[in-house]
Amino acid sequence: MKTLIINIKELLQVRENCVLKVSGAEMAVLPTIKNAYLVIQNGLISDFGSMEDLPEELNPEKCIDVDGKIILPAWCDSHTHIVYAGNREQEFVDRINGMTYEEIANRGGGILNSATKLNETSEEEIYNQSKVRLEEIMRLGTGAVEIKSGYGLTVEGELKILRIIKRLSNEYPITIKTTFLGAHAIPKEFAANRKAYIDLIIDEMLPEIAKNNLADFIDVFCETGYFTVAETEQIIEAGIKFGLKPKIHVNQFNSIGGIQAAVKHNALSVDHLEIMKPEDIEVLKNSETMPVALPSCSYFLGIPYTPAREMITKGLPIALATDFNPGSTPSGNMNFVVSTACIKMKMTPEEAINAATINGAYAMGISETHGSITIGKKANLIITKTISSYYQLPYAFGSNLIESVIIEGNFIA
Repeated sequence: MKTLIINIKELLQVRENCVLKVSGAEMAVLPTIKNAYLVIQNGLISDFGSMEDLPEELNPEKCIDVDGKIILPAWCDSHTHIVYAGNREQEFVDRINGMTYEEIANRGGGILNSATKLNETSEEEIYNQSKVRLEEIMRLGTGAVEIKSGYGLTVEGELKILRIIKRLSNEYPITIKTTFLGAHAIPKEFAANRKAYIDLIIDEMLPEIAKNNLADFIDVFCETGYFTVAETEQIIEAGIKFGLKPKIHVNQFNSIGGIQAAVKHNALSVDHLEIMKPEDIEVLKNSETMPVALPSCSYFLGIPYTPAREMITKGLPIALATDFNPGSTPSGNMNFVVSTACIKMKMTPEEAINAATINGAYAMGISETHGSITIGKKANLIITKTISSYYQLPYAFGSNLIESVIIEGNFIA
């Protein structure tokens, strides 16, 4: 089926050639066409251009007039944990009453709390809870998403999460990439024997995951009180042997050398980066590793924001993601992420949109098929309501300015 969309007020993120990512000063450039048309065929973008160049012989089965509305690529959210059981709303109140994230974790809350709930909840129930979250982010404009495990911390718990992610991927049109994060925290029963848990990850979890083709990436929470740099390297080296590319949690609370380890192992991304030393920025220069900022996590926890301005000025790329999870970011709203990046991290709207589309796609390894308006890429699109300019998207941070979402050429209900 061929669908023609006409009278697009402005078509954003137009890339004639397939660009994989944008870095440094390039991030401030957002190519657009005003008064545009776009053609979708077989779920892909097949043509686009200015209305004055609209071909006469298109003969579409469907024609949609979006006069006054803007179209941009659907968001690419490269860091989430949306498969979990229950919530951690009590910890939210505890933080209001003065407890820190680390204090809550030290008393058995945080990740360990979520792991307990997950292992006590049936696979079907977790699937039903998770699909509601997935449907919500699709309606909010996300067309591709990475989902991590990490709330099982047992062989069966981790496999259960990964099976659920695979089922979601099979049953929904959104592109889903899967990350194994067994090294999210040390379970209480292994507190006195960390090596035994790391051995469990390497010797039992990884072989099962590889045998059943349950993950694309491997992740480790490299942080004081979680996994050391040496442990991180041991785990990601094992994952690489099973064909899993690294994507690493680093520098959320401390800079301990995790970025250097990630770059050394050619990690696809390093995520969080709230605490950045000059040497962390230097090691990312000229690497293939994408820095990923999670501003709604900083917002929710009241911790520093990733120093985006400094990083972009030094020539780095940046991607934006939600970190959707029950403890530190119970939201998958990429629109809020883009707004927060502009308001709190001083990214321009152009930089933030690039970070949430083409660079987000790169951080999932899918920028050849997602993240820009390019012929042959997936027709994953956001159609806005009637707005004055795309600056209104981050400016009106509390308003839903999305009229409709298209994923692989089909409108999402």
